[in-house]
Amino acid sequence: MLTIGEFAQATGLTAKALRLYDDLGLLAPADVDERTGYRRYTLDQVDRARLVARLRSAGVPLRRIATIVGLDDREAAAAELLSYWRQVEADTASARQVVATLVSQMRGHDTMQPTTSTTLRPTARSAHRAGQGGRSLDLDRVYPREHRIAAQVTGQRLFAVADGYGYEGAADAALDALEALDDVEAYADPLGALDEAVSRAAEAVAGRDAEAGGTTLTALLLSGDRALVAHVGDSRAYVVRDGGLERLTRDHTVVQSLIDEGRLTEDEARADENRALLNRALAPGSPAAPDLSVRPVLPGDRFVLTTDGVHSVLEPRHLAEVLLTPGTPDDVARAVEEAVLAAGAPDNYGVVVVDV
Repeated sequence: MLTIGEFAQATGLTAKALRLYDDLGLLAPADVDERTGYRRYTLDQVDRARLVARLRSAGVPLRRIATIVGLDDREAAAAELLSYWRQVEADTASARQVVATLVSQMRGHDTMQPTTSTTLRPTARSAHRAGQGGRSLDLDRVYPREHRIAAQVTGQRLFAVADGYGYEGAADAALDALEALDDVEAYADPLGALDEAVSRAAEAVAGRDAEAGGTTLTALLLSGDRALVAHVGDSRAYVVRDGGLERLTRDHTVVQSLIDEGRLTEDEARADENRALLNRALAPGSPAAPDLSVRPVLPGDRFVLTTDGVHSVLEPRHLAEVLLTPGTPDDVARAVEEAVLAAGAPDNYGVVVVDV
């Protein structure tokens, strides 16, 4: 018999996750001490515990998990899981048609017109920092490029971060494809232009013919009095407004999707073997369509873009304190870099700060 701590170590799970599985009726301990309540497990429960964890990380509903792990016949269990997934795919295909029709209808009467000379155009000043950290290669990239650290710009304007992985050049290829957006005065449909630019970026990255490489991408396009954001991966965009910090993007990781849907707990996610696995990125064979968002820009807004070498290293409260500190974009970008370095900078890092 193994204690819950020993069993947790043997399965790679946490004691909290094991107690959750017991509460959900998915994995009961072999023995519970009547006096102390201590749980004990047997070695032959290890495989079942790992299977429950993997099914949870795949987002399989609790009732279906109970059915699958309750089947002694492995072939029958496999058939049950395959049937579940085929229904998920069918449901998704049906929903896709409905959503595509609704999006077309919504955008058909709300085309954004080119900015005219009489329209107020916010002015933006930006600064950035990026570094190699503890990695052997520096694969993170930021836009504006190094020679435009604190540029004064008006009207439409592009800012971006990209966290490359696997091979050198992926992040550069993505930003090169986006750069054309920065040289155009205005678009009749800037959101569509941004969306298409990300598609070109995905093609450019895939064109490098690298099987195990790619990049995340988070881009901010200031167009008239609106901020447009396109996002793929686990880099992030934030806005500071009226003394508060708001995150504008959600991470495209396997576990984050399940946390958002309430199908995985934060504790399970920290121990999940797929916690760093992206389910969207600019990479061959990966879904690359970006999340898109539009929000009004107000004077005094501060937009911040970070790669995960920043927000995965700094505690959320610490990062918020730095981003909310008064100062120029260069002051804030430098403070972010200093905080990352003080925390050990285990990864490449990149940050872009934009004050409107």
